[in-house]
Amino acid sequence: MTMPLMAPDRRLAAQAYEQLLDLIMSGALKPGTMIHERRLAEHLNMSRTPLRDALLMLERDGLVSRHGRSGLQIRHLDLAAFMDNLAIRRLLESEAARIAAGRVAPDLLDDIRARLAAMLACAAAATPPDRAEVRAIDEDLHAAITRAAGNAQMEEIIRTLRRQTLIFDLRSVPERLEDTCREHLAVVDALAAGFGEAAADAMRTHLDGVRQSIVARLAGG
Repeated sequence: MTMPLMAPDRRLAAQAYEQLLDLIMSGALKPGTMIHERRLAEHLNMSRTPLRDALLMLERDGLVSRHGRSGLQIRHLDLAAFMDNLAIRRLLESEAARIAAGRVAPDLLDDIRARLAAMLACAAAATPPDRAEVRAIDEDLHAAITRAAGNAQMEEIIRTLRRQTLIFDLRSVPERLEDTCREHLAVVDALAAGFGEAAADAMRTHLDGVRQSIVARLAGG
């Protein structure tokens, strides 16, 4: 059976959503930035109708917030919201990792392991990291875990929570790069070995490390 094509308006809205998401995650659209639809539509080279649909999707995901009748702003996630977010992620992602152990494709884990090793080699050589690749590795690993866990609702909740977390300026803690790579490697090793409890523990350790580093940085530590 031939699958029906996505309606053009839905396809354009999905494209706009991905483009806007990339602008937010890359920092091109910073937290607190007010959205000007006309300028943004010109920048993305599309009409305002799919752009508005995409902005509604981002609002649903908690990445933009509404001010007044029509003003939209890139959401600034304050520290309290960030910590609440991480607490929920700690519960859900550790459980997802436990379930996913032994279920993630070995070639995918091998690829992520090799990319993490390359990042550690760059860090050892004091080479500035490719921030896009750092984000890509993080996204690929966490997404592989939630997919392998096989719970669509949990996957959607984690996806939204992770995107909200990423708009908090984690680039303010570049010293986390090596620790993050090692923590991710521990998760990968446990997943590959099929050790569910070890995978859950490794994920909790990773998210606890993120939390502690943010608290230390904000406290001047």
